[in-house]
Amino acid sequence: MPYRRLILITCILCVGLAVILLNLRNRTDHPPAVDDERPYRRGAMFYDELEDEAVQCRMCFRDCIIAEGETGFCRNRRNVDGRLYNVVHGHPSAVHVEPVEAEPAHHFLPDTDVLCIGTASCNFRCKFCHNWSLSQQSMDEMDVTHDLTPEEVVDRAEKAGVPAISFTYNEPTAFYEYAYDIARLAQQRGIAVMVHTNGALNPEPLRALLPYTDAMIVDLKAFNQEYYRRMTDAELEPVLRNLKIIHEEGVWLEIVNLILPKMNDDPEEIRDMATWIADNLGPEVPLHFSRFFPAYQLPDLSPTPVSTLEAAYDAARGAGLQYVSIGNVPGHAKNSTYCPQCDTTLIERRHFSVMNIRLEDGHCPECGEKIPGIWEGKGRAPVPGGIDGD
Repeated sequence: MPYRRLILITCILCVGLAVILLNLRNRTDHPPAVDDERPYRRGAMFYDELEDEAVQCRMCFRDCIIAEGETGFCRNRRNVDGRLYNVVHGHPSAVHVEPVEAEPAHHFLPDTDVLCIGTASCNFRCKFCHNWSLSQQSMDEMDVTHDLTPEEVVDRAEKAGVPAISFTYNEPTAFYEYAYDIARLAQQRGIAVMVHTNGALNPEPLRALLPYTDAMIVDLKAFNQEYYRRMTDAELEPVLRNLKIIHEEGVWLEIVNLILPKMNDDPEEIRDMATWIADNLGPEVPLHFSRFFPAYQLPDLSPTPVSTLEAAYDAARGAGLQYVSIGNVPGHAKNSTYCPQCDTTLIERRHFSVMNIRLEDGHCPECGEKIPGIWEGKGRAPVPGGIDGD
C-alpha cells in the first residue's frame, strides 16, 4: 500500500475515533455518582463536557455554560475539574410536615400531611418571592442546613406516617438530583411524590423525573412573556411546553397563579390563560389564584384586593375551567371544591384546614359526577431501573 494512502487511512480512522470519543464525552445522562471525598456532593445529571474543563448544564431552559470552579445561574451546580456537581444534595434547608392544602393541592390526598423538603436557591429571580430567604440565597449564605441522605428523608416520611413527600419551598430544579434520588426510593417504599415547580426544566430531565412523580404543582406566573422577563428573569414558553408534557404523561397536575395588583391581574389576560389551559390541558385541571402579600423586592406593593381575585375566578370559570379556587384569603368560600355539575360542596376548606369531605369513591354524592384527582394513597407500580440503568 502506498505510503500516502496509508497515512490518509490512518488519519480517517483517527478522526472517526475522535468523533466517537467526543460523543461519549458529551453524553447528557451522566451516571449519578457521588464524590467519594464529599459523600453528599452528588455528580450532576444532564450536562455536556466542553473544552478547557468547561461544561454546559442541560437541566433547565438556561443551558448555562459553566467554567471550571464556577456555579450556574441556580448557584447549586458547580464545575469541579470539568465535572458538574449538585452541591446541595443531602443538604436541605427546610424539612417540615405540613398540610397538603398548603402547597396548594386540592385534588391530591386531601386532608393529609406531607413531608416537605426544600434547599437553597432557584433558577428564577422572582421579585415577589414569598420564600426568598430560601430561594434567593446560596447554600453558603444559609444560616441553617441539614445533613439528610435520600434514604434518611424517606425514613423520616415513614416515621411521620405521611403518605407523600413534597419537593417545595424553593425550586426543585435547583436540587434535581436530590429530588430524583428521593423520589425513586419513595416509590419503592410506597410513598407518593409531589413536585411544586416553576415548570422550566428542559424536556429530558422532566421526562426522567415524571415516572417517579405522582403530582405536579406548577406555578404559572402569568400569561405574558414580558412579565416573565421583567419580574422573574425567566421565560414563559418553556413552562407552557412542560405543562403539555406533564399532561401527556398522565401525572396529576394543578396550576397556581399568584396575582399581583396592577401587574398580572388583567381579566382578559387571565381569561386567555384559562382558555389555553382548558384547550391544551383540559377543563378539569385545577387552577389556584393566590393572593400576594408584600415580600422581597416589592415591600411597598399592596396585597392583592380580594375583588381582583374574585374577578380572576369569574374569568377562569367563564373560560370553561371546572375547578378554580382562591387562596391566601382565609375563610373565603371559593377556597372549597364544588361539583361542576350541581354545585354541591365536595371539600369544604378553611384556609389549609379541611372541614368536611363529601366525596364518595371520587364522585359527587348528589349527582354522581366523577371528580378527577388522586383521592387515596400510593397505588402506582414501581418503574424498573432508572435513567442511569441501575
